[in-house]
Amino acid sequence: MTFVNLKKREVQIKIVYYGPGRGGKTTNLLYLYEKFRSRIKAEMVAIKTHGDRTLFFDFIPFDVGRINGFEVKVQLYTVPGQIKYNATRRLVLRGVDGVVFVADSLVVRRKNNLLSLKNLQENLSSYGKSIFQVPLVMQYNKRDLEKEGIPILPLQTMEKDLNTKLRVPSFGASAITGENVVQTLKKIILLTLEPLKKEMKKETTNCRNKNMAL
Repeated sequence: MTFVNLKKREVQIKIVYYGPGRGGKTTNLLYLYEKFRSRIKAEMVAIKTHGDRTLFFDFIPFDVGRINGFEVKVQLYTVPGQIKYNATRRLVLRGVDGVVFVADSLVVRRKNNLLSLKNLQENLSSYGKSIFQVPLVMQYNKRDLEKEGIPILPLQTMEKDLNTKLRVPSFGASAITGENVVQTLKKIILLTLEPLKKEMKKETTNCRNKNMAL
């Protein structure tokens, strides 16, 4: 849930990178952290398992400007991909405002993508949220591996598998090279802030009308 601090005039939104294990969620955040390091005021927090997978979350406060005089800050999280950490994944989703689903383009991970998307739907439902209503962007990661001769899924196949019903914005990407990583982030921020902008504009108009009536 979007947090509005009237005293500090800040709006804080939470975006979670979700997807199968080793799909590139953490790599996305590492790229963004290095790319915008001069604009990030705190260290990134990462807790990992012995297998070098994200156990809990990566966290980046990310400033994106102002809305109606309020400074907007974005918190970026990832979830662990392994199914045995589902309780942690569900916990990280608490209060989420927007989701980036990082799908693995490797042919051998096709089933993992489907299972992870279904798991996202189930975990959102546990908070009374619908995957069809939460701002969501699909990222089809590891497209760079095609140049190395590694079998990857065609984008059309991934769209059919994961986005036929959802019909959300999607990007072919590479978290290693940075291809469409920033574009993915920008899109989910815009989608997440869209309803907030409308609500704040409505409140501002109402306040002006009340002042005029006085």
